[in-house]
Amino acid sequence: MFTHRLFIAALLCCAGNLSAQTHHDWQTKVEPSLRTTLERGQTANYLLIFREQADLSAASQLPTKSARAQYAYQTLVATAARTQASAIRVLRGTPTAVNSFYLVNAIAVAHADLDLTRRLAALPEVSSISADPDIAFSGPVATEPTVNDRNTIEWGVEKIHAPAVWALGYTGQGITVGGADTGYDWMHPAIQPHYRGFNTATSATDHNYNWHDAIHEISPLSGDTTNNPANNPCGVNSTAPCDDNNHGTHTMGTMTGDDGQGNQIGVAPGAKWVACRNMERGNGKPSSYIECFQWFLAPTDLNGQNAKPERAPDVINNSWYCSESEGCTSLAINELMHQAIINLRASGVVVVVSNGNFGPNCATTFGPPAYFEESFSVGATRMDDTIAAFSSRGPVTIDGSFRLKPNVAAPGQNVRSSVRNGGYANFSGTSMAGPHVVGLVALVLSARPDLAGQVELIEDIIEQTAVPMTDAAHCGDLPGDARPNLAYGWGRVDALAAVNAALAAVPTQQLPGLAMVVKVAPNPVREITIFEIQNMVGQATLQVFSANGQLVFAKNWTPQNHELVAVNLKEQPTGLYIWQLRSEAGVASGKLIKE
Repeated sequence: MFTHRLFIAALLCCAGNLSAQTHHDWQTKVEPSLRTTLERGQTANYLLIFREQADLSAASQLPTKSARAQYAYQTLVATAARTQASAIRVLRGTPTAVNSFYLVNAIAVAHADLDLTRRLAALPEVSSISADPDIAFSGPVATEPTVNDRNTIEWGVEKIHAPAVWALGYTGQGITVGGADTGYDWMHPAIQPHYRGFNTATSATDHNYNWHDAIHEISPLSGDTTNNPANNPCGVNSTAPCDDNNHGTHTMGTMTGDDGQGNQIGVAPGAKWVACRNMERGNGKPSSYIECFQWFLAPTDLNGQNAKPERAPDVINNSWYCSESEGCTSLAINELMHQAIINLRASGVVVVVSNGNFGPNCATTFGPPAYFEESFSVGATRMDDTIAAFSSRGPVTIDGSFRLKPNVAAPGQNVRSSVRNGGYANFSGTSMAGPHVVGLVALVLSARPDLAGQVELIEDIIEQTAVPMTDAAHCGDLPGDARPNLAYGWGRVDALAAVNAALAAVPTQQLPGLAMVVKVAPNPVREITIFEIQNMVGQATLQVFSANGQLVFAKNWTPQNHELVAVNLKEQPTGLYIWQLRSEAGVASGKLIKE
């Protein structure tokens, strides 16, 4: 069952006295600050997190995005239903509001008291209980006066060579992008024609499977408790796309916007969009963020029912972060957010995340979800291709990984796009950079729709075709003139180069019965890598291509049952390479990185 809110009115009968061991469990499972609040007699909102999280690793063996999405959905739902049953029984008799998730195995509980929390913590399947507070969204770092008349292709769209891709016939057609943000003014003339719920031929609208509102109550940070439209234009549980902040509408314009009257603000004007609101007047919390992630895996109707994984978008934009005051200091909450992205990727969805606006110092990539390995994180550049001062740098130190971030960079300073009520404005922030990359993914997939669901391959293509950029600053042991570096990642994205590389790429295919086994090591490689191949049948062909489609290695032979094949890339330039192995046992393909 999809995320639903269970409003339960009766009081639960007393469950008896808790043992000393149960009390100890409660003490250890509940976040200390949350425990203090409850012990003072106050109620609290929190996430009840379960020990067992579904394993979706087998999804990578499935050949299509649709198959991966169906497998992920069914596995996640089954795991949640089985492990959450006892907690749901405890909650059924209480007057609290409950939001049961399956994308991650957790339940959001609102206004719970100490007694209920103790009973939930006593369940052995519960791992931890962490706060789910609201926090104000910081938004873009700067805005400029509204400019309504432009009649030109926006500079960021031009900078990444999107118009050159349009000239090839690829505008994002057949691809769906998603946005999780403050909401969207879907009737804005630049984005309405591209909304999947709007029929341009008949002007009919259908918001089912195209829109979800994860805001179910007014945030205490908003300063009121009413749904007065003058102060609160979207209310709660909105049944149509609505934006109470401008931020979301701006990001969607950069992804798909084009009003047909000269306002060419979007990278992929041929794509369709769907959306989820995860903030109430700029105030979000971990549960609203997770609820939107879940909806993107399997969109539902407006009642939150009848989930359809086949209606999932191909790529989603996340121009927000979960701050420490939102509860994202808790390792449990951060890992829950991390697991949500892992599971979305396993289902075939590319997850693009703005890297943060805390630069220019090193190690300023610290807000989840930007710092996760599985997030495709984006820094912001200026018109002259230099890194914006506000753009967060790596390395990631919050988890001790020191991993490289961002992955890539894109235009993010003084970006003009759509805002509410038909207007346009110039915003700056990595929030503006991420949507350029989402549009780029749509262009790549419109050129190669058979790559849908091949998340890692798509990301590698974008990284390896980015324009190398250097930074004067040095962070840690990685100099600013290295590629990748901790300001630009692999560089500023290039849509034309990425599409050309995608046209030459070979998608990974499932082997019939998984008969043929191929292992490649080392990868990344400096000179020679070894292909270890088992269970080939008949004549075999191994080919290795550069990212632009050039054949750099080929071998044809009649193999034995177990073969070792050496591939020498010593004389080849660094970058992405695609390999393909064919025999009567099937076809296998993958990627190599030359360092």
